[in-house]
Amino acid sequence: MGKKNKKKKNSVHKNERTIGENRKARHDYAILETLECGIQLLGSEVKSLRDGKVTLAEAYARLDGDELYLVGCDIPVYGNASDFMNHEPRRRRKLLLHRREIIKFAQKSTDKGFSLIPLKMYFKHGRAKVLIGIAKGRQSHDKREKLKGDTARRDISRAMRARD
Repeated sequence: MGKKNKKKKNSVHKNERTIGENRKARHDYAILETLECGIQLLGSEVKSLRDGKVTLAEAYARLDGDELYLVGCDIPVYGNASDFMNHEPRRRRKLLLHRREIIKFAQKSTDKGFSLIPLKMYFKHGRAKVLIGIAKGRQSHDKREKLKGDTARRDISRAMRARD
């Protein structure tokens, strides 16, 4: 009797819990490549994230020296923490990557028109992770074309389901 291979659903791990998602990023940008990275947090930030409070809409990643930082991410203060133990909500946070990953991503992000955008923040095995994407900004006509294509795909799939 051999072991059975189980397929993962949409690459979501059973020990993974989504905290926040940047849904508008996939509309505003064409995502070329993604990378999962850790994030350096304070205790009150982790507590606030466990409550599901995070805003990624205006956030981006920036290379500063040879380190990568998450800028503009809003993690509200944790209500039960004291004033001395709480954090600054919009401080920049260090992203934890291997040196070779930083170099690879830095090269691509320095090209004209490319940005590093956080797509999703989640807990994986109890640790906070951020999914960063190398993104190229879309023009308004590109956004309209994408919406038309998405609508057409949805209509086709509905028609196929109705046929069955």
